[in-house]
Amino acid sequence: MKKSKTSFFCQHCGYMSPKWLGKCPSCNGWNCFAEELVVESDSSSRAEMNFDGKPQSIEDIPLTEGQRTNTGIAEIDRVLGGGIVGGSAILIGGEPGIGKSTLMLQMMHNLAQKGLKVLYVSGEESASQIKLRSERIGAASKNLLVLVEVSLEKILEQIKIVSPAIVVIDSIQTVYSAELMSAPGSVGQVRESSSRLILFSKKFGIPVFLVGHVTKDGSIAGPKVLEHMVDTVLYFEGDSSHTYRIVRGIKNRFGPTNEIGVFEMQDKGLKEVPNPSTFFLAERPQNVAGSVVVPSLEGTRPILVEIQALVSATNFGNPRRTAIGVDYNRVSLLVAVLDKICGLHLSGSDIFINVAGGVRVEEPAVDLGVVAAMASSFLDKPIDARTIVLGEAGLAGEVRAVSQMEVRVKEAARLGFNRCLVPKTNAAQLGKIAKMEICKIGSLKELLENLF
Repeated sequence: MKKSKTSFFCQHCGYMSPKWLGKCPSCNGWNCFAEELVVESDSSSRAEMNFDGKPQSIEDIPLTEGQRTNTGIAEIDRVLGGGIVGGSAILIGGEPGIGKSTLMLQMMHNLAQKGLKVLYVSGEESASQIKLRSERIGAASKNLLVLVEVSLEKILEQIKIVSPAIVVIDSIQTVYSAELMSAPGSVGQVRESSSRLILFSKKFGIPVFLVGHVTKDGSIAGPKVLEHMVDTVLYFEGDSSHTYRIVRGIKNRFGPTNEIGVFEMQDKGLKEVPNPSTFFLAERPQNVAGSVVVPSLEGTRPILVEIQALVSATNFGNPRRTAIGVDYNRVSLLVAVLDKICGLHLSGSDIFINVAGGVRVEEPAVDLGVVAAMASSFLDKPIDARTIVLGEAGLAGEVRAVSQMEVRVKEAARLGFNRCLVPKTNAAQLGKIAKMEICKIGSLKELLENLF
């Protein structure tokens, strides 16, 4: 007999409590607990999911990780580390309508064109709706199979019958198991469905893509533990006001993390952007104060982004500080350093910082770019359009070295920039780069002297 009881689960992180709580002690979320029926099933219901493995020497284990399947989309292959690894579980998260289903359908079409049998499982759309999207983006192949189902047991049964090379579950929040009495999308259902699909993937070596929606704070809806269960976590980033979309690898057991793939949303689906730097700098204004280009590193790919600053006298008692695309606390720190060390009195000015194109840059290598943009706007002096700056700024006004300097500078030289202001430590490690003047910077005062 199956024993059942009720418990309260946090709908954000999956924390379980025997009673209702107003605030989650794990994620500090308010009013996020929901009562769910927990069924303790016997072990026979999961006997077929066991690996039936025995201990073996690590030297006797065959190495198959190098066998990857190319998706036909270079940007996705880059983020995955070279392709899809057999038996891997990949979670793709993003806001509704950002293009997750479109990208998955395009990828499955490319794999089907190679002769692979692929299965697209949808729990949100009907078969006719999927057909309409496939006609719009040109994804039609005999080997692309579509299954409209939300029952986990029936999905696993069809996967056994069809035996596809790759499976896509769109989305994991709609799948439910009959062993649990809670509603689809609840913490228990998402955790149960995901764990059984991942076990199935590992046992039979079939890669599984799990599509998940995100909450208001940007995390995967459902238990946060879902990110720890899968092998790879990809996040879809983008703004409805921009045509670009970025797929960022947050976690990857088979490749580099924080790698990105850039796409452009068009009428016929998502189109790859092989040169993101040119794409982000296409509309950059010339000879305008408060604008500077910084080579940022996303994973292993250098991307040139434009940092814009607007410094104006405030009309209120407390000046405003707005930072879009960079860390707000980092901007406040740099404003204080400019005021104290360089003598630029910004305390009575409104300061607005923006990374053009909607890109978000987290690394400290863009510190000099933020400083240069603010100083340019404050002094109303434009920076040369073919000059780039990069480096980390310290509280004493010193300029610190950053990693992968040669890769960044070569990317700037390839796009036509001819002058680069870099930290002295990095300049000693740089060799001669064709058509690029290297200026050594040791402090923020030297930076301003070389720029203006």
